[in-house]
Amino acid sequence: MPQLRKNPITREWVIIATERGKRPKDFPTSTRVEPPAHSPTCPFCSGNEGLTPPEVLAFRDAGTAPNTPGWWVRVVPNKYPALAIEGALNKAPRGMYDSMNGVGAHEVIIETPQHGHSIANLSVKGVEDVLWACRSRYLDLKQDPRLKYVLIFRNHGAVAGASLEHPHSQLIATPMVPKTVMEELEGAERYEQYHDRCIYCDMVREELESGDRMVTENADFLAFEPFASQYPFETWIMPKEHSGSFANVTDQQQRSFAAILKETMLRIQLCLSDPPYNYMLHTAPCAQDDDHRFHWHLEIAPRLAITAGFEMGTGIYINVTPPELAAECLREVTVPTEESVEAEPTCA
Repeated sequence: MPQLRKNPITREWVIIATERGKRPKDFPTSTRVEPPAHSPTCPFCSGNEGLTPPEVLAFRDAGTAPNTPGWWVRVVPNKYPALAIEGALNKAPRGMYDSMNGVGAHEVIIETPQHGHSIANLSVKGVEDVLWACRSRYLDLKQDPRLKYVLIFRNHGAVAGASLEHPHSQLIATPMVPKTVMEELEGAERYEQYHDRCIYCDMVREELESGDRMVTENADFLAFEPFASQYPFETWIMPKEHSGSFANVTDQQQRSFAAILKETMLRIQLCLSDPPYNYMLHTAPCAQDDDHRFHWHLEIAPRLAITAGFEMGTGIYINVTPPELAAECLREVTVPTEESVEAEPTCA
């Protein structure tokens, strides 16, 4: 029988279609063609630096000039930004409606010079450098008093909204705290007022104790399928130790985060034939790095199902793969070492 499950943070309901129980083989196989190592027309490939706006940050070889080859992570403003860094907010009413100028920031983190790589196939050190670049830009942008929130996210595949194939993630800073984050903040505060504990820390304890929805773990982080997952194979990565903001990550934690992020993305890539996906890093708002209510985490949403009229009309998602089954499939994947050249999925 189907189950209705409630997200303890946002209090949203989801339908877990247990009778469908779709496994990886039941989803469409990716038709993505293996990309070349370099594309002469790709603006993110090494040698094509002149096709992007000037870099705002780069990790590069000593002696190489900005906006030239020699980098291994590069951050540039988005050429077609959703929000513009210049100008004042100019908040103003329009009758019963509120509006303001589209002030913010929109940047692209180019994760590697190699066109054919992915975040799952980078070395752990390569992933760590991407994360340090993200944190560096976060710390810089949060100093701007106009900006209230910084979202770091990644779109992989055309279905997930990626317009360019080259491995990259993005960062958008907004002049307000987004609704989704506010709901998580309010849910965490509500739980703490009643239980005098962090809801995310309790989730970590619950998942470690039960093990039913665990995907993998290391000393500092846990990857698991949320109890009330909205999407098939939705996966969260969360620090085991309480921390409100990604800004506060230590060197050791960043290494651990890079390792579990790479492993988790590789498990998803192998198990689901490199599906399109989005991931989003939820952290405390800019002025609340030490907010004890929040607990930063990464949410990964493979795009395996279509959002249709029921979901849009009710806000209730139908998940055709129970999170316990998804976790089992992801755990069964044989993850190659960094020295391995090829690996095959082992879950069916």
